[in-house]
Amino acid sequence: MARDLVRLSDVAKAAGVSQGTASNVFSRPDLVRPEVRERVHKTARELGYAGPDPRGRLLRAGKSNAIGVATAEPLSYFFEDPFARVLMQGISEACDERGAGLALVSARNSERLAWNIQSALVDGFVLLCIENGEKLVELTRERQLPFVALALGKPDDTISAIGVDDYAGAQMAARHLAQLGHRRFGILAIELDEQHEGPVSGAAIAGATYSTARDRAYGYFEELALYGVDRETIPIYETRSTADSVRRGLDHILSAGERPTAILAMSDRVAMFALELLAERGLSVPQDISIVGFDGVPEAATVNPPLTTVVQPIAEIGRRAVKTILEHHGGVHRESLPLELLVRKSTAGPGA
Repeated sequence: MARDLVRLSDVAKAAGVSQGTASNVFSRPDLVRPEVRERVHKTARELGYAGPDPRGRLLRAGKSNAIGVATAEPLSYFFEDPFARVLMQGISEACDERGAGLALVSARNSERLAWNIQSALVDGFVLLCIENGEKLVELTRERQLPFVALALGKPDDTISAIGVDDYAGAQMAARHLAQLGHRRFGILAIELDEQHEGPVSGAAIAGATYSTARDRAYGYFEELALYGVDRETIPIYETRSTADSVRRGLDHILSAGERPTAILAMSDRVAMFALELLAERGLSVPQDISIVGFDGVPEAATVNPPLTTVVQPIAEIGRRAVKTILEHHGGVHRESLPLELLVRKSTAGPGA
């Protein structure tokens, strides 16, 4: 008999016991006499039977006691991105507290992503909708399991979501710089659309696929308008949140006209790349250019100079997402958590 075709019934027959007894040996061994347990295990080893498929038991129980965290980003995103690392810390802590497992679901290829979501043994999903958010929601809805979206690309009141007010957070950053006396700005944006990088216009922002970047841009614009800054005078570059794309973004911003005295970066990751690249150019922060990030990742406190940033409660977002899944009782759960501006050494008045 082929070893990969051996079933529990085959083991029971070869060991001379009922299938129920053989099943108890693997799932409830305390109900079986030691000598019978040993005979069944010995027979199973000889036949190459590793034990019942746990998937069947989980399906019968209707509960796997595990959370799936899904994204269309590569799996490395969970470990390389500062925001994702803190978020996963919060999710992991909440799972540990509740004795729940954790599964990472990721694939760049849409067909592979569909298979990964359909086959994941979880009770629900936390969706990191950085890219392909609508596809993630569609695939997860097909599973008919509870899910909560983080960084959802487009507003949808029918979807459970936990996040922050990106518009208000951007206003905080712009207000801080304007009150320091800055009137010449550049914006290093995160993704507005899939697979795009480069200078963007106001029209492009209005038609953006991802609401996070759009809302942050509008928050900057509306606040700076109160200080007499025309949005049309602000060079904006959409990065891919990589060092190379931020380098190209700085090339654009610094060559677009009179050099800005302040840069608004839509993420701490982008801002930290910018700090390194500005230093390479011999520009001092904040003496030559001030810069403000967005997220509040731990690394922002350790760069030189420490980064002024809009802090969102990343780990708490993760913890609440787990709670929403494991305590799901139907209905839509939507929650917006508070932000704060943390002023450090990367900002000062122009020409400080």
